[in-house]
Amino acid sequence: QVQLVESGGGLVQPGGSLRLSCAASGGIFSMMGWYRQASGKQRELVATITRSDITNYADSVKGRFTISRDNVKNTVYLQMNSLKSEDTAVYYCNARQSQVIEYWGQGTQVTVSS
Repeated sequence: QVQLVESGGGLVQPGGSLRLSCAASGGIFSMMGWYRQASGKQRELVATITRSDITNYADSVKGRFTISRDNVKNTVYLQMNSLKSEDTAVYYCNARQSQVIEYWGQGTQVTVSS
């Protein structure tokens, strides 16, 4: 049974930093990543990373967010720096085993506000 357990969300002031973690169990995943969904908007890609550390970022977070993974721990991280109010959203961990098999975490709230 696959489980994705997220942690690290919270309230931070603009310009601040947060680090999200997602620990996966029950499988091996070719790609892991983070998506986010702001209130009233569609879920969107934030960043993804393959087992060989090939990364992809949304333009809106390039230069501010860094995704990384520990294949031994089966954990993916998202270091978020220089946070802006528009980064406020529920962040979801995603783990993919193939083009059609993927799993989602329960989501963690990130709020950027003064």
